[in-house]
Order: sequence, then structure tokens, then C-alpha cells
Amino acid sequence: NSSETSHATVRLLSCSIMNVFQDAVCTLNTLQTNASALEQVKRERGHPQLQLQAMRGFLQRAGLKVDELDRLNIIHVTGTKGKGSTCAFTEQILRNYGFRTGFYSSPHLVQVRERIRINGQPIGKELFTKYFWQVYCRLEETKDAHGGSMPAYFRFLTILAFHIFLQEKVDLAVFEVGIGGAYDCTNIIRRPWVCGISSLGIDHTSILGDTIEKIAWQKGGIFKPGVPAFTVKQSDGPKMVLQERAEEIGCSLSVCPDLEEYQSEDSLRLGLAGHHQRSNASLALQLSHTWLQRHFLTGLAETEWPGRNQTLKHGPVTYFLDGAHTTRSMQACVHWFNEIAPQHERNAGGPVVRVLLFNATGERDCGAMLKLLVPCLFDFAVFCPNITEAIATCNADQQNFNVSVENMLTRCLDNQQSWRVLNGQEEKPEAELLIGGGLPLVAERHRDTLVFPCILSALQWISQGRDSVLSDPNKCVIPVKPSINAKAALLREAVNIHVLITGSLHLVGGALKHLDPALNS
Repeated sequence: NSSETSHATVRLLSCSIMNVFQDAVCTLNTLQTNASALEQVKRERGHPQLQLQAMRGFLQRAGLKVDELDRLNIIHVTGTKGKGSTCAFTEQILRNYGFRTGFYSSPHLVQVRERIRINGQPIGKELFTKYFWQVYCRLEETKDAHGGSMPAYFRFLTILAFHIFLQEKVDLAVFEVGIGGAYDCTNIIRRPWVCGISSLGIDHTSILGDTIEKIAWQKGGIFKPGVPAFTVKQSDGPKMVLQERAEEIGCSLSVCPDLEEYQSEDSLRLGLAGHHQRSNASLALQLSHTWLQRHFLTGLAETEWPGRNQTLKHGPVTYFLDGAHTTRSMQACVHWFNEIAPQHERNAGGPVVRVLLFNATGERDCGAMLKLLVPCLFDFAVFCPNITEAIATCNADQQNFNVSVENMLTRCLDNQQSWRVLNGQEEKPEAELLIGGGLPLVAERHRDTLVFPCILSALQWISQGRDSVLSDPNKCVIPVKPSINAKAALLREAVNIHVLITGSLHLVGGALKHLDPALNS
């Protein structure tokens, strides 16, 4: 019957997956003992730096780039005792915060899949098999061009872990070092977010050295310039070596406090038994805290909020948009503009024209806001109502029926008059401010004021055809009197045009409708 048939199909599929998985594991195991791998180990033993050079080559042959690993937001951990436990604590803490975690460790207890975990679970057989053959086939296809070389077992698994974590888009990856640190194949990681060193002792002396100080030097090799590092309490010898390594490489090194020093409402209970786990837990807390702190700071740095201190560069025209509409917010806007505009002007390589595009709505104190803008030394002050286009296709999202067009234009004319008065143009239209000897006290700037019927016409006049977004043939070009166009000679001749758009969020929104087409989709 159909039920038996479906069960049989499932069994066949399960057997098929198991067979392909076993093929992958058997192929992986050949990398443990093949002749080229043994020769590789012998060749590199006297030149440990060759290990990282070879690892970069294998990574490239597998289709990965070293700089791609930066996207994994890595926590890198080494040590003699407790590094695996520290990694397990760290991964669990950050997973509890809701992050999608990757965790690479060694050795495995039962199945090789245990070495590569996502969200705390060994990667499934199907995914392991899929990703294994992707990486293996790329390396196999390129081996003849590289003297028949294939990466040894641990190297291959490290490359596979990088590939899996990138493909599965983890938020962070915790990497446990295999042996040592400086020349371990995980140390091709260039920019971890934080590094940790658990308790040090004597182990792997044929590779790392026969004293704890030599071993500490190797372990400190995972430090990276500017990346914070933490260690548990060490004896004086290795502690001094780690401090010297941190200074040499250029990073901070902090010693973790005892677990008892952390403040907690309840007594701390660890999921891993044994008193020695307390120092590992403390190290994990420091690593997790530092990672979270950087994550939040990165979030702050990458936050975007259109129309608030926003910069849009369209070729020679740069727009500075801020929806400031109170005197206090305008003070902040002016401070921001006076900081950022000069940075752009220094790189312009020629004359820059500054333009103010302003409007305000409601009962705002336009005079007070405009007074704050005067010291910015604009060459042109342009005023327009919050109407995106003065034609029938005006965006319904931007229409405001609470105020008549006549009232809006009257407001703009009032603002133009206020600007002229604030700049002393009413009483002394052509006057220059002079000091003894006839020299200008301030570099005199051309100051003209104009009023346009809508945002699009204002932007088109300001940009003078030099903004390709506004020159879109689908946009209606609003005719302007020749006398108004004549005033734009300065805009056409300038190397760059800098436009501050402010006074109203509605004005900024209407401008963005034309300047950022993605917002209209």
C-alpha cells in the first residue's frame, strides 16, 4: 500500500544520506595519513611560518578569501587547559542572547561533525556532506597545479568550518585553537573581535617549546593589533611573556577577575563541574561582554535614519539633510554641518558653493532658526513650500491640504525677507564689512536668495543639471525665467555644490523623494 511505499522511500533516502556521509568521512580520513600530508608536516616543522602561508593557499584554492573571514565576528581562544570549556561557556552565553552561533573545536568524541556546531548542535549529516564535497572538490580540482598537495586533516576541517559558517550566515563564530597559537592554522584569522588565553601548562613541547615561557610566546601569537585580549591568572613567567607579546603586537591584555568578584543576585552555578571551571567561566564572561559591547557599538555606528544628519553624494553635488524644526534641533544641525561640510570641502580641489534650502511649517520660529544658520556662510539661500512637484503628478504621500499654496508661498517670501535682514542686505545691499587698510573682515561670499514654487524646481535649479538622479528624463523639468538662470553661473562654475536641506521633516522627505529613488519603490 501507499503507506508502506512511503516508509520504504524514507528508508532508502536515509540509507542514501548515510552512505554519502560515510563516503565523505572516509575521504576526509585519507587526509590523516596520505604521503603528501606526512611530507608536508616534516617539511614545515623547521619553518613554522610556512604553515600559515600554506593555509592561505589552501583557503584560496577552496574559493575563500582571508578578508571574508572578518565577516564571521570571531572570538579566538587558545590555552593549554580549559580552552574548549571557555569556548563552550562563551558560545552558550551569546546563544542565550539570541545570536546565531558557530563553534569550531577539537577533537571530537564520537563523530567528526561535533567539531563544527551551529547554535550549539553538531552540523547535520546532510549539511556536512554537502559542504564537505563543495570544499573537497575545489581542492581536488586544483591539486595538480600545486604539486598534488592537499591540506592535512585539521587544516581541511578548519577551512570547512570557515566555509560552513559563512554559508550558514552565523552572527559570530567561536574558534578554538588546535595547537599553540602563532602558527596554528586558525591563526589566518586577521581581525577577531576579541582573543582569550586560558590556563597555560607544559604540552606539545616538540612543537611549542620545552618551557612554559616558550609556550606562552606561542599562545600569545593569536593577539592582533587593536583587538582586546584577556587571560586567566598565570604564573609570573608566562604572564610577563604574554604582556610583552601584547605590547609588541599592539593590543590590550587584561587579567580576568576571580568568579567570586562578579556581582550576582543569585549564587553562580556552572553547567560544567569542577573548581577549575571557575577561571574558564570568568574568561568566557569577559570574552562575551567584550563581544557584546563591540556588537552594540557597531550597531550604533551603522544606524541609519533617513533625513537625520544624512549625507547623500551625487557626483559634484552633495546634499546634507536634517529635519531640524526647532531652535534646539537647529543648533545641533548647524554644529553637525559645520563639522562635516569642511571635511568634504578639503577634498574638493577647487571652489565649493554652499546652498541653503529651507522651509518651516506651523508655528515654528523661522527667524530664530534662520539666525542660527547665518554663520554657515551660504552663497545662496533658497526657499520653497513643502510641495514635491508643482504639477498634477504630485505625490499623494507628500500633499498637505491643511495649508493653502498661497499661504505656503507667503511663508517662503517672509523667510526670504528675514534672511536678507539677518544678512544685512536690506539696509546695505552691497556693503562689505571692512577693517583698517580696507581688507574684508570676513571673506565676502556671494549671497543671493530665491523662492521656488516646489521642491523639485528648487533642486533642479540648485543642481544645474549636474546631478544625474535629478536629470532623469522621466522627471518633469520645470521652466525657470532667464533672469533666474542667470544667477546660477556660480553653481555651474563651482567644482562642488554643497546643499543643506533643513527646517522641516516634510521638506526633507519631499527632497528625498527626488534624491533617493529607492524610497519610492
